[in-house]
Amino acid sequence: MKKIILLLLVISQYSNVHAQNLINGELKNLLNQSLTYFPKVKQVQQTVQLAEDKLALSELNKYPEITVDASYAYMQPKIEVPFGDKTFQFAPEHNISGALNGSYTLFDFGRLQSNIEKAKLELQTSKHVAEELKHSLFSQVSQLYYQIIYAKKAIEIQNQVIQLLAENKSVVESQLKNGNAIQLDLLTIQSKIDNETNRKIDVETNLQKLLNLLKYATGVSDIQEGKLAIALKNYTLDEAMQMAIQHNPSLAVAKDKVNVAKAEVAISKLNELPIVGMKAGVGSRNGYLPQINDPRFNYNAGVGLSIPLFNGGRTKQQVKIQERAVALNETSVVMQLHDFEKDIQAALIDIKSNESRIKNAASQIEQAALAQKLSVSKLKNGTTTPIEITSTNADYQRALLNQLQYQYQLCNAQLELVKLMGVELVD
Repeated sequence: MKKIILLLLVISQYSNVHAQNLINGELKNLLNQSLTYFPKVKQVQQTVQLAEDKLALSELNKYPEITVDASYAYMQPKIEVPFGDKTFQFAPEHNISGALNGSYTLFDFGRLQSNIEKAKLELQTSKHVAEELKHSLFSQVSQLYYQIIYAKKAIEIQNQVIQLLAENKSVVESQLKNGNAIQLDLLTIQSKIDNETNRKIDVETNLQKLLNLLKYATGVSDIQEGKLAIALKNYTLDEAMQMAIQHNPSLAVAKDKVNVAKAEVAISKLNELPIVGMKAGVGSRNGYLPQINDPRFNYNAGVGLSIPLFNGGRTKQQVKIQERAVALNETSVVMQLHDFEKDIQAALIDIKSNESRIKNAASQIEQAALAQKLSVSKLKNGTTTPIEITSTNADYQRALLNQLQYQYQLCNAQLELVKLMGVELVD
């Protein structure tokens, strides 16, 4: 685990993995279709655009702020002093002013740059979140795709078994007419046909639900190709973990949260430093002696210094809270790595076991097929019973379904490994 954490600390830049030729063209088209059809994708893309706008806003703070200000005020009582026979007025009743004012921060001791860097990190997080959604969506659509293939192949097996049973029924019907069979034999086979037909209906119903989900995610209502296979090379645990550390978007998001939290700590610490700013203005106003009612041109310029002295310890407490958030996010990264190691190991075990099961299932199918053919031959010769026929047909069906199940489980395990490693399914 220490080696894994060290690798994570060394890797500082998230990068995509170039897609391998793992899947067929039809599935690639479905995955591309889901990116333009599924509404959640658009929502996440808008989040990325929002983060880009926030970054642009942060960068705009480096420019001065210029405003045009105008005001009018009526003042009573008059500010005047009697002097002999005359009265001297020191301020007009109608105060008017107009000016072009500007302000600019000369020295903020890194505040602006720190906020820009934080905005960049938040933008990177948004992009990684979008990539995370893409990987999750691709994984779900791929699983759905192989579920549909599995259901279609299961229906083909059911059709094959029903056809065999129907042929056996024809033989029993002939034997019944010749007196070589009894009505119970015919009813036994018919009962088996009805049972297998009901199983087929269940699978067909499930297939329709799966196709409905496919249309919901991609807008496509059916698929044509039908092969349960993913061209994924064999990985060791260390190889798979290194791939996940470098390319898994969920880990990238977790690491981004650590970096954003560190940026917030740095920004909060800067609140203890002074700010040096400049203000300037040019315009016209009245109120100047001796002609207080006549507007006169005026201008001003100056530099200001603001030094934080005391705020009750709020800054230190805020830094303390944000440092705890950093530690929490770092712990979350370590926990994710621990979970990923467990899940990758489980996926590798599932891949290896299902590959072995598929090899073993091939010999079982061969044996069951031969037994089924022998029982049919014996039925035609009148040397077997419908019970034996039913048994051999069931064994043959079970062997075919077992192999199909192992192929489907292998695809699922490979898809899980692909998702954990962050491998791209589509360029």
